[in-house]
Amino acid sequence: MQLTQAQVTEFNTNGFLLLQQFVDPQRCDALRELAQQHLFEMVEPIESEEEYLQKHSGVRTTRRLRQVYDRDPLFVAWMQDPEMLPILEQLLGKNPRLLLAHHNSIMTKLPQVSSVTTWHQDIRYWHFENDKLMSVWLSLGDEYLENGLLEFIPGSHKMQLRPEQFDENSGFRDDLKENQELIDTRVHFRLKKGDVVLFHAKTLHYAGKNVSNTPKISFVYSLRANDNLPIKGTRSDAPEIAL
Repeated sequence: MQLTQAQVTEFNTNGFLLLQQFVDPQRCDALRELAQQHLFEMVEPIESEEEYLQKHSGVRTTRRLRQVYDRDPLFVAWMQDPEMLPILEQLLGKNPRLLLAHHNSIMTKLPQVSSVTTWHQDIRYWHFENDKLMSVWLSLGDEYLENGLLEFIPGSHKMQLRPEQFDENSGFRDDLKENQELIDTRVHFRLKKGDVVLFHAKTLHYAGKNVSNTPKISFVYSLRANDNLPIKGTRSDAPEIAL
């Protein structure tokens, strides 16, 4: 499969693109079942809500499974899916590199106990020569505003944002009038199982709490263009997979 020129333009303009029903529901069910097993057994490495919020309550609520590529061949098969590769090459160029240091995760928002994922750009923690970076988000079940759906600010990957528009943790401040005017342009897609969202690493995005009664589980991995090298000595200078 390849994107149409209109889809390529949409991604380049908005910084994100929805591919509806891209993955077979049965494959999603198998991925979700395996993810749920790892979540139930708390198979390390994991990131907890408490770690994310820098709280020390003695409680550990799983927020994401880390290092998914190393966990099971079923996860690897999706991250190296041959049907996705032509799409990635349209957006990043030939031979993109799968990043193991960033994302490479099963993301979950557990009902009632999940936190808000505040407005941010993923690139805040990444260290590469340029911004030819993107992520692939696979919905393993329905995602909607009440269970913590992703929201995006269109075109934010191209904006010249100033340091003072971000807080000390590189989060996009929602207490500034100029930022709120941008946040007011937010958009979202109600996702179905098997939907894939591609988004640029500089696209501002957000997800609310899960106030539903069921967990939201998603699979996300990230990539760089082959000629966009990591900065030596940083977290990004880590093992990768050539696609």
